[in-house]
Amino acid sequence: MKKILIADDEKNMIWAIKRALKDEGYTIITASNGKEAIESVKIHEPDLLLIDLKMPEMNGLEALKNIKKNFPNTLAIMMTAHGNVETAIEAMKIGAIDYISKPFDIEELKIQIRKALDIRKMSDTIDYLTEELKNKTGKRIIGESKGLKNVLNIVDKVAESKATVLITGESGTGKELIANAIHYNSDRAKNPYIKVNCGALPENLLESELFGHEKGAFTGAINKKLGRFERADNGTIFLDEIGEINLNVQVKLLRILQEREMERVGGVETIKVDVRIIAATNKDLMKMVKEGKFREDLYYRLNVIPIEIPPLRERKDDIKLLTYYFLNKYSKELGRKEFKLTDEALDTLKNYEWRGNIRELENVIERLVILSEDNVITKEKLPKEILYIKGQIDNFKLPSSGINLEEVERNLITQALEATSFNQTKSAKLLGITRHALIYRIEKYNIDTRK
Repeated sequence: MKKILIADDEKNMIWAIKRALKDEGYTIITASNGKEAIESVKIHEPDLLLIDLKMPEMNGLEALKNIKKNFPNTLAIMMTAHGNVETAIEAMKIGAIDYISKPFDIEELKIQIRKALDIRKMSDTIDYLTEELKNKTGKRIIGESKGLKNVLNIVDKVAESKATVLITGESGTGKELIANAIHYNSDRAKNPYIKVNCGALPENLLESELFGHEKGAFTGAINKKLGRFERADNGTIFLDEIGEINLNVQVKLLRILQEREMERVGGVETIKVDVRIIAATNKDLMKMVKEGKFREDLYYRLNVIPIEIPPLRERKDDIKLLTYYFLNKYSKELGRKEFKLTDEALDTLKNYEWRGNIRELENVIERLVILSEDNVITKEKLPKEILYIKGQIDNFKLPSSGINLEEVERNLITQALEATSFNQTKSAKLLGITRHALIYRIEKYNIDTRK
């Protein structure tokens, strides 16, 4: 039941409003002056305050100033004498959501109250969803390793600033989670947060997606379209895979970083935008600068606050926590009992290289939960690519007679190809090399792949 506090020194006015609202389902609280109103807000935390301007001891404006200072989320409607518009405007500046002039129509007041409470409901919903998003995206960063703690320390320091951030790290290390944490812990958390995967958009569409376009700007542009930067105004934009953008788009992005302005594709109007930029990449941008593939001036504009996320193989202390987190997550999703992990299985996971980082670990755990017939994960149940690396490499002993390294390499490549039904991408992953390196060795050793 919604609580409404009526603050007015006229008893007849309080009686009339209470009588009019008695069938509306509200809990009514009353106060006869500004000081009483302040105390009532402290005690009852009403959903809405109806406060009269002229009251003894402390008038409505002074009381409202005090209330908004200590309880900024309190919604208030100021009741004023007819024609006192200047005071009403001042009340709105202080934080009143609306005002109504006496004498007023009681039905008009009811409508204003409903509108105000609808705003309260929407505000509460937004706060709830923002908190949920913050919990899901800004705080779900699992780990206690020194490397991760260093990253989170930087996140804490940079979140409240407006500085541009460049997040680097291998694929699957959690760059997006770090970007989320920065946004949802900043003063822009309730404003738009727009994410763009620059590598997933075709080159000819990326410019239009980022900056928008005018009607008729190109074939198929039948309507004006707002770009992601306009939609992110007063908020944050996360540009993932920033190393994939072409030089033409880089020029426009540089202008936004320097001037905070842009033009839509095919447009002439200069549009001002207030957007915080967080970029991420798994590429070596400085190397790309030297190769002429990435603008040097843009690189330095993006690299104001660099955050490098260490790969999972350098965060072995986090593997146990992440493993149990994913076990719990997927067992709940699938309605399974809590899973246990043997020490031997955990040691094997800790010693694996995890070239796909956290994403690879999550995929492995999801697979284990789905396929396991009981609720105990043993070493023998781990995927063969993990067991292969652990079992064959760690236990290998160089014979006293020596070996032919090329023969060993040729044999390992053949085994990997056969184990993956001659899928070169999967074979390369098993061997811990790139597909191009695998193809080179297949040709070098003249290995027959026509199976």
